[in-house]
Amino acid sequence: MTKNEGSLDRVLRVAGGLLLIGLAATHALGAWAYVGIVPLVTGAVGMCPLYSILGINTCPLNQR
Repeated sequence: MTKNEGSLDRVLRVAGGLLLIGLAATHALGAWAYVGIVPLVTGAVGMCPLYSILGINTCPLNQR
């Protein structure tokens, strides 16, 4: 798995994912907010399958 997310991208994904999961857990938003698991996992791993499909790469180490 090649990383395709930069540091800022990863931090924003993890923070947004945690926010959505927290709001879902406190019932501030509906159960749909558990979709926050997706950005949380992709941010933690550093690889986004959708970025791979679209050819997007925000990781400065992999850009040439």
